[in-house]
Amino acid sequence: MKTLFEKIYDGEIPAEILHKDELCCAFADISPQAPTHFLVIPRKAIPRLGEATPEDQSLLGHLLLTAGQVAKKLGLSETGFRTVINHGTHGGETVPHLHIHVLGGRQLDWPPG
Repeated sequence: MKTLFEKIYDGEIPAEILHKDELCCAFADISPQAPTHFLVIPRKAIPRLGEATPEDQSLLGHLLLTAGQVAKKLGLSETGFRTVINHGTHGGETVPHLHIHVLGGRQLDWPPG
């Protein structure tokens, strides 16, 4: 059974797509926590970061580079942005498909939670 994010990647569920290539997709978060909030997901269904394997190393790097490129395209590079990867229920994970949150467009506090 496909995850919600696989369905978005495959175009079965509409989303505001910001980037798409053969390895990943970036789209606007449907419940934004900052003026700019998007997700970067791999096409490959890796449930969470802790379940990635050494074979996923190149893909993980691609996800981070894509997050930076889309953030720059959206004008976040000058003022800054935050990337977040949640793992497990205590980490805030709600969809069991690895994804990177990218948030920006306002001052982000620390610590975050």
